Amino acid sequence: MREFDNLKETILKDAPRFREKDKFKFSCHKGLSCFTQCCADVNIFLTPYDIIRMKNRLKMSSEEFLAKYTFVPFNEKQQLPIVVLKMRDDEQKRCQFVTADGCGIYEDRPWSCRMYPLGFASPAETTASTGAGGPESFYFLMEEKGCCGFAENREQSVGEWLENQGIAEYNSMGESFKELTLHPYFQKGGQLDPERMEMLYMACYNLDKFRRFIFESRFLQYFDVDADIVESIRNDDIALMKFAFRWLRFALFREPTMKVRDEVLQTRKQMLTGKEKAL
Repeated sequence: MREFDNLKETILKDAPRFREKDKFKFSCHKGLSCFTQCCADVNIFLTPYDIIRMKNRLKMSSEEFLAKYTFVPFNEKQQLPIVVLKMRDDEQKRCQFVTADGCGIYEDRPWSCRMYPLGFASPAETTASTGAGGPESFYFLMEEKGCCGFAENREQSVGEWLENQGIAEYNSMGESFKELTLHPYFQKGGQLDPERMEMLYMACYNLDKFRRFIFESRFLQYFDVDADIVESIRNDDIALMKFAFRWLRFALFREPTMKVRDEVLQTRKQMLTGKEKAL
């Protein structure tokens, strides 16, 4: 993680800054001698929406996908769980989805793979982000040694590249997650205990387990959730992801994003009154 922080500082300080109208030359295709080399020995951080797209493409549960294809690095200063795509356990450490013909899940590849060779940075934020930022945000080129794509003649603007790669949908789906990870609680140095760290990991990344938590516990007896929302989160992963972010803001930061049922509050009030009388 220290290497990542150092890289971030270097980018913010030295990288040439691109806006959406700025143009660059790049093309990646099977005819290049370096084809798929960028898919090896690389850290690919996954967002909750990345995992939904990938696990559904592979027809796997979130638990199966996380166990087989990801790992979660950890250090004592870490504020949030981070999910990283696991490379093959071989000398080249290639992505498990790469084939001789390219990415085997290309239509559902993660945000960072879609962005390459562009990166995105926002000086106003202290965490790497996914999506559009403020006026200080900018794009930059990751011109890695050995990449032949930059010698190609295809020229496009940053905006054209983003549109062709389907970035807008990923940015839209990642906005609530970004707001959660950049919450003032974390900006002020707040730390989650192991229980809340596991809670956030489950709700953000292990959606199938979170769905069981909702429907197989007393969750819906405790919280007053509209019937149409209950039905949507029963089978719709996107609806469930958005609901998870809403619940986490309540569970982690005590924001009024969830409503406790009136009868639960009344029972609590009666219990507190009874304890006071007993004293």
